[in-house]
Amino acid sequence: MKKLILATTFLGFTFAAHAAPSAEEATVFIARAERDLAALSEEAARISWTFQTNITFDTEWLQTKSSERFTAKAVELAAEARTFDGVKVSSDVRRKLDALKRGITIPAPKDPKAIAELAKLTTGLESAYSTGKIEFDGRTVSQSETEVLMRTLRDPAKLSEVWRKWHATARGTKADYARMVSIANAGAKELGFANVGQMWRSGYDMTPAEFATEVDRLWGQVKPLYDELHCHVRAKLNQAYGSEAVPLDQPIRADLLGNMWAQEWGALNDLVLPTSGATNIDITKLLKDNGYDELKIVKTGEAFFTSLGFAPLPQTFWDRSQIVKPRDREVVCHASAWDLDDRDDIRIKMCTKVDAEDFQTVHHELGHNYYQRAYKDQPYIFKSGANDGFHEAIGDMISLSITPEYLKQIGLIDKVPDASQDVNLLLQRAMNSVAFLPFGLLIDKWRWQVFAGELTPATYNDGWWKLRTRYQGIRPPVARTADDFDPGAKYHVPGNTPYMRYFLARILQFQFFKAACDQMGWKGPLHRCSFYGAKNVGAKFDAMLAMGASKPWPDALETFTGTREMDGSAIVAHFEPLMVWLREQNKQRKCGW
Repeated sequence: MKKLILATTFLGFTFAAHAAPSAEEATVFIARAERDLAALSEEAARISWTFQTNITFDTEWLQTKSSERFTAKAVELAAEARTFDGVKVSSDVRRKLDALKRGITIPAPKDPKAIAELAKLTTGLESAYSTGKIEFDGRTVSQSETEVLMRTLRDPAKLSEVWRKWHATARGTKADYARMVSIANAGAKELGFANVGQMWRSGYDMTPAEFATEVDRLWGQVKPLYDELHCHVRAKLNQAYGSEAVPLDQPIRADLLGNMWAQEWGALNDLVLPTSGATNIDITKLLKDNGYDELKIVKTGEAFFTSLGFAPLPQTFWDRSQIVKPRDREVVCHASAWDLDDRDDIRIKMCTKVDAEDFQTVHHELGHNYYQRAYKDQPYIFKSGANDGFHEAIGDMISLSITPEYLKQIGLIDKVPDASQDVNLLLQRAMNSVAFLPFGLLIDKWRWQVFAGELTPATYNDGWWKLRTRYQGIRPPVARTADDFDPGAKYHVPGNTPYMRYFLARILQFQFFKAACDQMGWKGPLHRCSFYGAKNVGAKFDAMLAMGASKPWPDALETFTGTREMDGSAIVAHFEPLMVWLREQNKQRKCGW
């Protein structure tokens, strides 16, 4: 942006002075920034899609160069946006200026060499994760298959082996991660933030300190429910594996919870759920018995949204999405939703399996796509969620409607079982939704400490396990050292995806779900509600989605729920019957760790 230069004469000398930037200049700058970013964003998205669906030397090179260009532009615009910090502008322009300063997750300094190095580091970290493999039982096992093994194996020794070998794949990336942190922090400081963690926390229409306090408040609301679930699951694992593997007075071994990162425990349902006198619906079996394939699962997810009044997905979605893992190339299997042109080219990227987990995941990812399409008419900078937790919560809210009532509506079951025996259904849901809560919280708490310099490469792993033990009540299955880099074994860390969004999404999804059920006049138990087909809910839902990021998130929340505060009480209400049951089961047990 060109500044107006004024000539000033004083005591015979002439000085050049910069006039303060004006509101009009700010408006012109924003228009230019949105135009430039829109064009660059589409190019970057298409290159990233090509890289993630076909990982080769050449596509990795293209991704690195694209990341470098986009980072350079984002850094340039963020620095320019900062020059308008003291200018009185309209609320929309101010909101866009602030968004530009946070417009890149991992910022770089303005130095071209630093930008190039950062792009190479971030691409390399993501590639190393996605192409990681281990040797197990005499064969080579890919990253995605290690997750299957953790869900299906029931031998503690084999689980420990898979866990140990996968986590070892991240060890060599620690130095690159530390270097990336150093460069990104320098970039954040140039934008006026103390570090990247503070920059991330500034994106929630409150101060970074207020946001940190807010997530602790929300965790305090739901922690009692998690504690009761932890106590029950530990007791059941003790029955299955014995006291040597699962002592009743210690944190749970992380490899025994049916998930590589112990973040969701639903794979343990066969060990944990009551075996009699309770409703038990095996969605995986129902899908297979009813002839579902990967495409039909996605079609079913689409049908939920169209039942609410949303338009069907465009034909390009079906032509261009990666729904099944290709057999002939390396890809990023981590499920994600894409909007490549900020208009209509929406897609999902998955390696879908015909099971209950991916049935739910499809509903989640399509939630992103329908959100993206709802706000497509917003200005470029407002084409985003009200906050990042909103984006994750939309599909999760739909997933909560996968109830017996919904399964009957779509023909997967013939008769809806009586709700009085729903402990199994609630426990199944809690094993994923409730079990996830502390994990969703601690990943960014760890990164906040890393970015703030409270943890160094020498203490990365120790700090990681202190948080995991404190919040989740888990421990590693084998001894860990400072040379290990266990955070790097979770995609979102080398992939630099902020994680607090997932914690907020768990809070918001139940809040959205309860609001939807209230709007349709649901009178039964909250956990049995299905708003499939409720077009009045869909209309109000669409009104919130269409706002994008154009207003502070409390405005968007109020549009759909009638309240301006995120609230964990909806989770507590949803699981109230389970909480009563868990307390009864745990009455004679020693809980805690």
